[in-house]
Amino acid sequence: MSDTLPELYFRTRDGAATVFRIRTDRGSRRLEFEPLANVNLGNGRIKPLGGRTIRSEEMRRIEAWLAERRETLARREIDDIFRTIDHLNATAHKLQTKAPDELVETIAQPLLLAMHDLRQTLIRRQAEIALKRRQVEAETGENSGK
Repeated sequence: MSDTLPELYFRTRDGAATVFRIRTDRGSRRLEFEPLANVNLGNGRIKPLGGRTIRSEEMRRIEAWLAERRETLARREIDDIFRTIDHLNATAHKLQTKAPDELVETIAQPLLLAMHDLRQTLIRRQAEIALKRRQVEAETGENSGK
């Protein structure tokens, strides 16, 4: 473990985080986390806790962390979608090669309903994208050839 500690610690939770100032008591070698602020990842709001004042350098660090965290979550979301594709492929293989009849009967309906929902969503979104593209082309007089 590094001897140098950061000045701030971010305790993440779903859609938010609590920011703590890290205090060290050199004599007892204890760490204390002083609650500083709550951060809302959705709207970017940073709310001081307990009447504390957030110093300008702390605010810059919180804002930098917020931007980095949003990028991380966006990458994870894309990774989750690709993992879902992998799971669907593995499920198809298992159902085709190894699954007992009871398993197929148990999962068929919920899996087919989820896949139908996903298919409808993808078709609707693709249509919306194509419509937007045509509107932009009509407004700009361009044709993308797609």
